[in-house]
Amino acid sequence: MSLHDDLTAVRRNLDELTRKVERLEQQAAATRGKPAPPPDPSRMVTVPDTPYDSTLWTDSDDEGLGARDRRAP
Repeated sequence: MSLHDDLTAVRRNLDELTRKVERLEQQAAATRGKPAPPPDPSRMVTVPDTPYDSTLWTDSDDEGLGARDRRAP
């Protein structure tokens, strides 16, 4: 491709991006001020208030800290 072809492609892509951003801005402006729809009850999960069984965590590593008996390099 020549430099002219590359510039034409860049301009076309930039124009398309500009149109899409303008459309997103219009959609955002149209939804501004509208309350969010209520959550779908069929997709909600009940989390019990009871404590987890402590045996679930036996022999587990602390996430992000590694194993208790080893040192980070």
